[in-house]
Amino acid sequence: MLDDRATAHADAERAPAGLHRRPTMADVATRAGVSRTLVSLIFSNKPGASDETRDRVLQAADELGYRLDRAARMLARGRSRTLGVLMDVHQTFQADLIGTIYAEAEAAGYEVLLSASAPTRDEHKAIEALLSHRCEGLILLGPLSEADYLRTLADRAVVTVVGRALPHTAVDTVRTADAKGIRQSVDHLVELGHREIAHVDGGADPGSPERRRAYLAAMRRHDLSDHIRVIPGQHTEEAGVAAANTLLAEDRLPTAVLAGNDRCAIGLMDVFTRAHVDVPGDISIVGYDDSHLSQLSRIDLTTVRQDTEGLARHAVQFAVGRLEDEDLDPQDFVIDPHLMVRGTTGPARS
Repeated sequence: MLDDRATAHADAERAPAGLHRRPTMADVATRAGVSRTLVSLIFSNKPGASDETRDRVLQAADELGYRLDRAARMLARGRSRTLGVLMDVHQTFQADLIGTIYAEAEAAGYEVLLSASAPTRDEHKAIEALLSHRCEGLILLGPLSEADYLRTLADRAVVTVVGRALPHTAVDTVRTADAKGIRQSVDHLVELGHREIAHVDGGADPGSPERRRAYLAAMRRHDLSDHIRVIPGQHTEEAGVAAANTLLAEDRLPTAVLAGNDRCAIGLMDVFTRAHVDVPGDISIVGYDDSHLSQLSRIDLTTVRQDTEGLARHAVQFAVGRLEDEDLDPQDFVIDPHLMVRGTTGPARS
């Protein structure tokens, strides 16, 4: 902190009298006694200035504390080299993707700008904010917007969608093989002796239709059609709470519940624990995502792990690839999930 203050004080002492704003390229030109055009050439590493003039300009810039505005230079060249990322502020799984997105984008020479949707902020508004900041590529994490809107969005920027299939569009998609993850979950529960396996789905949330269809198919494959039960829900803790209360109000609990995602599973667990229903002794619970919360020892949730690093890495690679070569065809990249067996699943109760 003291070093920062000393540097700021030194910069203030070096600044010309009356200059209390951020120095500009014109200020550098005045200090060095050259034209602004020549300063621009030097900062762009273009020919046209002698070594002596170049040194004088760089010294003037240093004395003024002038720093190149990288974003402005990119815009002047017609490129922002900025990727806009849409995320849902409440989805912890999406937050787990951000770190890898930043690292991968930086390695490719791109900046990242985040914009979040929330109950008080419409998804379209969040996306439009990214476009207004000249993001030339968009990475949309689990967007809820209608397909037609996303198709028109692809005419305005390079678009990559994570967690959702969008066939017949000019949009790259990166997603998990949800059907495989659900099949692994049902197989695991059946091996433990479960037959009464309910599913709390995610409603219209990304991935929900695929997971719901996979649950139905897996139950039928195990000749458990008579035990199929889909409880409408969402990918939220509140949906898990509502589903648990619905089940507790009935005469008999199923032996297992397959939740639409980890947040829903945690909501189920909270209500059952408060009602003194033993998990997994009385009821087994499986989530989906393997978000960082599910790995905590007090939660210890059996869940389907999505490869967050792989999803994020390929999303950035597709966005950058399309920006560098507009002739590339859009791709749909599917990554295999992996069931993580932990403490919320056990043998079916007698």
